[in-house]
Amino acid sequence: MKAADVFAKDFIETEEGLIFAVVAQGTEQNKVLCFLRYVYKTPCWIKYQTAEANIFLEQNYPAYLHYSTELDAHLHAVSADRIVNHYQPRQRLLQIMQAKRHDHVEQDVFQLCKWYQQHGLDLSQAGITGSILIGAQQPGSDIDLVCYERNLFHACRTVTQELISLGQLQALNGKDWLQSYERRSCALNLADYVRHEQRKYNKAMINARKFDLSFIDLSVNPKPVNYQKCGSITLQSKIIDDTRAFDYPAEYKIDHAHISSIVSFTATYAGQAINGETVEASGMLEQTAQGNKRLVVGSSREAPGEYIKVVQG
Repeated sequence: MKAADVFAKDFIETEEGLIFAVVAQGTEQNKVLCFLRYVYKTPCWIKYQTAEANIFLEQNYPAYLHYSTELDAHLHAVSADRIVNHYQPRQRLLQIMQAKRHDHVEQDVFQLCKWYQQHGLDLSQAGITGSILIGAQQPGSDIDLVCYERNLFHACRTVTQELISLGQLQALNGKDWLQSYERRSCALNLADYVRHEQRKYNKAMINARKFDLSFIDLSVNPKPVNYQKCGSITLQSKIIDDTRAFDYPAEYKIDHAHISSIVSFTATYAGQAINGETVEASGMLEQTAQGNKRLVVGSSREAPGEYIKVVQG
């Protein structure tokens, strides 16, 4: 396979029975940037969180540990010749939609996508990621839908809001929000977390099962830019361009004398603010050799102590 054909949200498997979630399009040093998410232990896949995945690789497969010079960050990486399976979200969703039989999780995926289609949405540029992508779903698994067209993603958000109003989908209740909050290890308090999330309409409930919508822009193949970390800072600034607020990574152009943007690599802060709002953001200040500066929120998936929150509408 060609590593260039691998995109964020894809999963890749190595011969050792390790499955990594891809975090960036393209390669660095001919390796796919990723994080270990599943390890095969007979008879099933075991999910690993970031910290335990790092320990596992350090002890067993240190060759997959990687320092990214472009991101100035430690993560994982797999060379193309080590990949034995490439799990692609669009292919998996198509498989579910064409299948004659489903388990309970797949049936909810099927029903949700049928409702989107009934509202005129073409899901040919949508896929399914997470545990369902590799067939490792459990009865209580969430649904992770990914859209590869910007207009489709925002249309899905609009239809989600409409389906909630019609009673076909349900908004998250207090217990659901608490579970989502605890899973994210969010630096915001619960009230602030829910306040921001409720207006995004990128998650809802179907048959008591949570689903999330995310967006990947396949048209973007950014040129490598090396950033150096300059230390942690907290700032307040007004959002002046939210076009890429739901991208991966999310990007917010800000009205600041020295820093051009806030970038988030954690999904918690995607779609967090809109044009005209003033945010407070805490994260890692990074700078290129040319002196361009950005504030990065989410230097790890859980992003402890880092956040973006609206402080003025």
